[in-house]
Amino acid sequence: MGRLLLDCTSIDIPADVYLRSVGEVFAEFGDLTQDSGNLSYGVQIEGERHFVKTAGRPEDPRPFLTHEQRVELLRNAARLYDVCNHFTLPRLYRVIESPAGPMLVYEWIDGDLVGTPRALREEPGSAFQRFRRLPSSTVLAALDAVYDLHNELARLGWIAVDFYDGCLIYDFVSERLRVVDLDMYRQGPFQNKLGRLFGSSRFMAPEEFKTGALIDEQTNVFVMGRTALIFLSDGTDNPDAFRASRALLEVIVKACAPVRSARFDSMASFYHAWREARKKADEEQPISAPASSD
Repeated sequence: MGRLLLDCTSIDIPADVYLRSVGEVFAEFGDLTQDSGNLSYGVQIEGERHFVKTAGRPEDPRPFLTHEQRVELLRNAARLYDVCNHFTLPRLYRVIESPAGPMLVYEWIDGDLVGTPRALREEPGSAFQRFRRLPSSTVLAALDAVYDLHNELARLGWIAVDFYDGCLIYDFVSERLRVVDLDMYRQGPFQNKLGRLFGSSRFMAPEEFKTGALIDEQTNVFVMGRTALIFLSDGTDNPDAFRASRALLEVIVKACAPVRSARFDSMASFYHAWREARKKADEEQPISAPASSD
């Protein structure tokens, strides 16, 4: 199982040089696919594939985050994986120290990134549109998994930041959803010091745009609700567009209340209401209007 990689704890040469010396680099993810400044690799060693994420080049001046900030985010992700072993998360095998910071060695995940650049989002063949066209029961099962993860993370004291469809990898063959790129998640409630936090505005809560606002589980409740409206509706809470039960829509509408006090007070209360509404779904005729583009 790629022992040259998984048994390693530190290297004294650049990450890409090391990876090519121990296996075949079959994929690279850099500035052509992302703007974070991170550099990641798909590596095959002894017939097994791995995903290796690094903080990129210290001398690169283009990313919006400094190299030191990117290093800290990778260490933050490693801390999260230390305490959460959820079925939606790829396994983190190893953190290898390199001259340019940590290399996070994950299992390789087959599937398509659901998030699609805006210019291609309306294309029928995009992963985003293909996912939205899945039967509502399949999308609901995927949402169940996302909500179960974030309920567990909240229990452990973690708040989601920068969660959007670009964090989702879906295998259309096995119908399995995985959640990736949790580097910006934070421990405990915190104050918004940036004004506009990182993330996609399609998913973000009002307080994620306000300097000084509290970011906590109620923020995540809103984000989870928006996720359902984007994948099961047209991005709105229009009952004629929502492709699931009215009981579920009622839960989502409450989750997405602009005023925090009108939302569920925690991820646990939201998740409980969601599961109860799911139980009622069999007793109610789902709204079957096809999802249109948001």
